[in-house]
Amino acid sequence: MNLTKKKQRLRCLDAFRGMTIAGMIIVNQAGIPGKTYSFLEHSDWHGLQGADLIFPFFLFIVGVAIAFSLGKYNQTNPPTSKVYSRILRRSLILFALGLGLNGFWHYDFSNIRLMGVLQRISLSYLFTCLIVLNLSRKA
Repeated sequence: MNLTKKKQRLRCLDAFRGMTIAGMIIVNQAGIPGKTYSFLEHSDWHGLQGADLIFPFFLFIVGVAIAFSLGKYNQTNPPTSKVYSRILRRSLILFALGLGLNGFWHYDFSNIRLMGVLQRISLSYLFTCLIVLNLSRKA
């Protein structure tokens, strides 16, 4: 008798994550600057291009994943300190990875980009998890 409950994956979220990563790779390796397709470049302050959608798509994916992973906690099943420490640890690792990748080729502390993309995703994840876990839900 198998007593473990197998977790179901949300296949559409996995597919969307894969398409977003593929889009990120295509946008970041679009070719020679100035000689690439215009929809693969970031737009000016007016307009919207395909490259401008990658970051919001990642934040959407993180939000959906948070809803599924933390949805089991409520007033009758409150989160433990272990849950909070995992959230903080994951956020710190993601933030540190972002700092490391920003200065990977040449580390210059005077020009370090403190708030890169991974750092922003890290902070969004941290604050969203804290909000989801600490605000009560109406029935």
